[in-house]
Amino acid sequence: MIAVAHLDNLDKGITMSCMRTTLTLDPDVAAKAKKSAAKLHKPFKQIINTALRIGLDEVLRPPRAKPYRTKGRPLGLRAGLSYDNISELLAHAEGEEHR
Repeated sequence: MIAVAHLDNLDKGITMSCMRTTLTLDPDVAAKAKKSAAKLHKPFKQIINTALRIGLDEVLRPPRAKPYRTKGRPLGLRAGLSYDNISELLAHAEGEEHR
């Protein structure tokens, strides 16, 4: 079921003139819009305008970004080094003058 809210730019203090245009709808879209108008007791024009507003907002929304994932891999520790002596590791990594 389509929830239809009154979306009128005139309510927001914006003055816009209506534009008449010819729009060719696919038969399934026209049938769905006519059914919706009858079911909701709303004018066909209002159903089409509301559906276009919602649809255009959805079409113009940027796609969701895929989460960035990395795979971890064990790096280990070089032979001859130990986590037991952090000062020795810092001296090896940064030089004797790391302090």
